[in-house]
Amino acid sequence: MNYRNRALLNLAHKVQECQVRIPGVCTGYSVEGCEPAHSNWSEHGRGMGHKSADIHAAACHACHAAIDSGSKLSRQDKQSFWKSGFERTMIVYLENGWIKVA
Repeated sequence: MNYRNRALLNLAHKVQECQVRIPGVCTGYSVEGCEPAHSNWSEHGRGMGHKSADIHAAACHACHAAIDSGSKLSRQDKQSFWKSGFERTMIVYLENGWIKVA
């Protein structure tokens, strides 16, 4: 799964409230918008030398860093926070009409 879509990734910058929301890490709101945090798991196409597909969670920089390279969270916690953030992100995109189901 190597789906790439720059327009989809750019939607994260339109979201000003972090959707990952890691307690004690999250900066919450950003006027500049969020960052697209890719999944770090093989079930989404992640492998040696390449990113997963362009599905993502709209995350503040602090939450994105904690999921990608933070050592304070277990692998399971990182997956759980990313998954919840991804689900909230998709709801924001759908509710705003930024993505549509054909």
